[in-house]
Amino acid sequence: MNTNTETGPGLRLLELLDLLAREETPQALPEVVAKSGWPKPTVHRMLTQLEAGGWLVREPDGRHFALAPRLLRLSEAALSSSTLQGVRHAVLRQLVNEVGESCNLTALSGAEVIYLDRVESAFPLRMELRPGTRVPAHCSASGKLFLAWMGARQRRTLLDGLDLRRYTASTLTERDALEAELDTIRRDGHAVDAEEFVEGLVCVAVPVFAPGQTTVRCALALQAPAARMTLAQARLQLPRLQTAAQALARTLG
Repeated sequence: MNTNTETGPGLRLLELLDLLAREETPQALPEVVAKSGWPKPTVHRMLTQLEAGGWLVREPDGRHFALAPRLLRLSEAALSSSTLQGVRHAVLRQLVNEVGESCNLTALSGAEVIYLDRVESAFPLRMELRPGTRVPAHCSASGKLFLAWMGARQRRTLLDGLDLRRYTASTLTERDALEAELDTIRRDGHAVDAEEFVEGLVCVAVPVFAPGQTTVRCALALQAPAARMTLAQARLQLPRLQTAAQALARTLG
């Protein structure tokens, strides 16, 4: 952490946000003090300011601080508007050319999945989902993928507040059944949506890891009408999805 005494208060707050964003779990005041090297009163004041501004939220225990939706939306906007957006879109377009069905790149935003980019198939029968669209986490392939790679405490906190609403006859609405599937997803390295969000629509998703890390930054998914591509057929495209995910990872920095 930069402890330059010439750092202004605004930049110091950004440095603190950067520190918290790099951690995989919410942080308590003593942990932030130890990692920043700053005086406890200073860190306490900064955390309080960031919480009041809507950039951080306290965990239910009242001691740990996590990134708030406002900060997540800012990071999503920065990611989608970066100069590498065109490169990512080209990777998606090439993937769609190879698999013949629609593909999308998503991120987790609070308890929902947000579409960062999407390329539609050339077929007239398709479900158009524009960038910025939000879908539930518990019944989408990408959402279950993010849940599967979360730390235990973060996942538990999110699921505790999640409405496991039924969208189709296949939607997992029981906590135990969803938890069991998340364990399977983590083991197999991919997630599926077996007509759980929209009847007649299947999806397969793979993680896009931050370079050199095990943190899932985004999810890359293939989506198709079950009448044209079965879930088993979609799974056959996993090698292509994983190759594209590796290419996308190199653009995330």
